Amino acid sequence: MERYYLAIDIGASSGRHILAHKEKGRMVLEEVYRFPNGMVEKDGELVWESEKLFEEIKNGMKKCKELGKIPVSLGIDTWGVDFVLLDESGERIGNAVAYRDSRTRGMDQKVYELVDEDELYALTGIQKQSFNTIYQLMALKQRKPAQLAAAKKLLLTPDYFNYLLTGKAAAEYTIASTTQLLSPETKDWDRELIRRLGYPEDIFMEICMPGSELGGLRQEIRDEVGFDCKVVHAAAHDTGSAVMAIPGNEENTLYISSGTWSLMGTELLEADCSPESKAHNLSNEGGYDCRFRYLKNIMGLWMIQSVKKEIGEGLGFGEICDMASECEIASLVDCNDERFLAPADMTREVQKACEESGQQVPEGIAEVASVIYNSLAECYASTVEEIEQMTGCHYESIHIMGGGSNAEYLNRLTAKATGRKVLAGPVEATAIGNIAAQMIAEGELADLQDARACVYQSFPIVVYE
Repeated sequence: MERYYLAIDIGASSGRHILAHKEKGRMVLEEVYRFPNGMVEKDGELVWESEKLFEEIKNGMKKCKELGKIPVSLGIDTWGVDFVLLDESGERIGNAVAYRDSRTRGMDQKVYELVDEDELYALTGIQKQSFNTIYQLMALKQRKPAQLAAAKKLLLTPDYFNYLLTGKAAAEYTIASTTQLLSPETKDWDRELIRRLGYPEDIFMEICMPGSELGGLRQEIRDEVGFDCKVVHAAAHDTGSAVMAIPGNEENTLYISSGTWSLMGTELLEADCSPESKAHNLSNEGGYDCRFRYLKNIMGLWMIQSVKKEIGEGLGFGEICDMASECEIASLVDCNDERFLAPADMTREVQKACEESGQQVPEGIAEVASVIYNSLAECYASTVEEIEQMTGCHYESIHIMGGGSNAEYLNRLTAKATGRKVLAGPVEATAIGNIAAQMIAEGELADLQDARACVYQSFPIVVYE
């Protein structure tokens, strides 16, 4: 009888339920449910529709019951930094505000009035991004202090959904590391830092490592979905799960978890919180088995997704890739410029950036996409150099995982720009890593090394040189 594991993988634009089991030593996946996601405007804020998302989580679980494939366990992963506050009765306070909301504008300076920027990096090792949880909390402290005062629990997005499923509140390590409030030394909240910032210390839940069991489903949820199963902490930050799915056991490897964001990095056993690392804006995010994801957040395919909505209606991403590959425009933009974080019109923003720098202004979906793809590849190339400089390692190849591994044109550009062999796949890296953590917890995989060997045997990899 097959033993099934359920990965609930929720991204910024969609979510899906993927069942997996082992067959002849290989991992076999089956997507059983998919649903849309996106930010909406409410009360003057960009927010996530968390109630709707939780209904979709349950709908996908009901689908497992309909198929007669009851999972041994489930795990949830999402994007990082975003959170909800709960009051004394366990009800949510305010909206589930999204990281692209403008509330964090200027909040970095408010934080630095209390903790010097250089000291903050030395304490946390986390790349400065204006939307990190640390700045979102400062926005609440400055503008909605009553919400913060009423809070009894802070739960990041996947922890909140786990709480709704089980009734148990905990903070998973990999997602907690994205807050910029965690100590890389202790792998726990930096409570002295939290006190200095004036945030309520008791709202931060106990840290749990990926692979640990949270418990079974609440009776109400069991009755609704038709079964009970274990809820296991996946590496709840989607990149944390994706990095678990690096195929093979090659040490000192480079990866790009490619999706809405491109997260490019390597694994370290100890965090590098040095001034030199800060100067390169590299991040030390928590990973499975207490490894560190030493990486840089790059704007990623969010730019292409936005342009597609604006001027590429009816076109698939593959078609846009093909059209872009036939263009010869040489213009480039800085993909990490905050102007591309949440512009009203991404197409116009790319055009303005080219115009302001005296380059050819792209016209139409093919040229705009070509500028974005080529700019991403150049950004990857400079990031390779930075990581090699900091680690002292030379990397022969780059593993590109996630949905972006299907972007053949970008993969070819990346191989050319970096001078490295590109290994593309697996596409479902995040779900695979989520499942791997569950399988290790259940004893079907021995450890991370065994999981990566299983991934190598189970899924096709395309090579670009």
